Amino acid sequence: MEERQGPLAGIKVIEFSGIGPAPMCAMLLADLGAEVIAVDRPQQSGLGIERPREFDLCRRSRSSISIDLKAAEGVACALDLICRADAVIEGFRPGVMERLGLGPEVCCERNPRLVYGRVTGWGQDGPLARSAGHDLNYIAVSGALAQFGRAGEPPMIPLNLVGDFGGGAMFLAFGIACALLEAARSGKGQVVDASVVEGTATLLTGIYGLFAAGLHARPRGENLLDGGAPHYNVYRCADGEWITIAAIEAKFRKDLLVRIGFDPANFPDVEDRRNWPYARRLLQERFAQRPQSQWCELLLGTDACFAPVLGLSDAAAFAHNSERKTLIEIDGIVQPAPAPRFSRTPAGVPTAPEEIGSSTVAVLKKWGIPVEEIALLADRGIIPPPHSSIQSSQF
Repeated sequence: MEERQGPLAGIKVIEFSGIGPAPMCAMLLADLGAEVIAVDRPQQSGLGIERPREFDLCRRSRSSISIDLKAAEGVACALDLICRADAVIEGFRPGVMERLGLGPEVCCERNPRLVYGRVTGWGQDGPLARSAGHDLNYIAVSGALAQFGRAGEPPMIPLNLVGDFGGGAMFLAFGIACALLEAARSGKGQVVDASVVEGTATLLTGIYGLFAAGLHARPRGENLLDGGAPHYNVYRCADGEWITIAAIEAKFRKDLLVRIGFDPANFPDVEDRRNWPYARRLLQERFAQRPQSQWCELLLGTDACFAPVLGLSDAAAFAHNSERKTLIEIDGIVQPAPAPRFSRTPAGVPTAPEEIGSSTVAVLKKWGIPVEEIALLADRGIIPPPHSSIQSSQF
C-alpha cells in the first residue's frame, strides 16, 4: 500500500461496497488521494453486472478487505476502523446499515468527527425510499429521461451516466468533500444524504430555467439542445460515421457555413424555427458527401463548433485526448485518468482493482488493529487468513 498522492491525501475513508454510485464516489475520492478501504462481502455475487474484478474499474485505487458483518466480531472490527476514519460511504437501501449495527447514530457516537456519506436512488425517506430501483427509474421521475430522444420516438436511455454517476456519485463526493471541509473547522461530523433523483434534478437546473422561459417547452426532440435544431445536431457522413455540430451562436454558424460551402446570406435563417426542417436537410445532404476523416481535416480546430463522434475504442487515440492523456492504460486496460487536474497536488496513477479481501490483514495492521485481535478474527473465519485472497465465487 503506497502513500497516496493528490489533494485528498491524508483523508481516510471506509467504503461498504455496493453497486452504482457508491463505488464510483469511492473511486473519485481515491483517485484524488484519499486512502479508501473497501469492505467487501466474502462472496460478492449477485451485485450489479457481474464481471472479473480486473474489469470493475470503478473499484480501482483502493484496498479491499473482507469482513463477515453478520458476526458481532465483524461489526466490532468495522467500528474500530470507522473510529480511525474521516468518512464512510454506503449505498444500500435505507435501514440496511442500521440493521447491521453500523448506522450513522452508532458510528457518529463512536467518532464524532465522522462524515457519514450515504447514497440511494430515492433518498433516505419518502414514499418510495425503501423500494428497489435503478438509474433508469430515478432519472425518469427527475424529469431528465423525458428530455432524451428524437421527436416522435420513445425516450432514449443515456447509459447510467446521468443518474448513478452524475446525480449520485458526483453529488455524494461533492457532499462528502464539503462536509469534510466543515468538519475541519467545527470538529463535528454529519450525515450526507445523497439521492440520485435529487442530484439528477439539480443537473437539470439550467433546463428547468429554459423551460420556465418558454425556450425548452416543445415536445422531446423539437428544442434547441435536444436534437431539434439543425445547428445543434449529429450528422451521418459518407462512410457511415457521425459528426457533431454545435454552432449555437451566429458567428460560429457563419464560420461553419462558409467552410462547408454555403453562402450564409442565402442559407435558411435558423433563428426562425420554421426553417429548421429545410436547414437540416441541407446539412444532412452536405455532410453525407464526405467521410468523417475529411470533415475532420476541414473543420476540427476551427470555430465551427465541430467534433467527430468517437467510440470507446477510438477515443484514446484522438489527438487531443492523447496529448492530454485523458485516457490511460493500467495493466493493459484503457480507462479514464483521474480528473480534475491540480497544479500543486496532482493525483497519482490509479491502481488496478484488488481481488476481494486481498489486503485484509495488511490494512488491519496498518490501521492499528492489534495483531492478537487480527489472529482471533482469522481463526474464527470473520476475516480471511493471512496471505490469502478471497476470489469472487462466480469466476
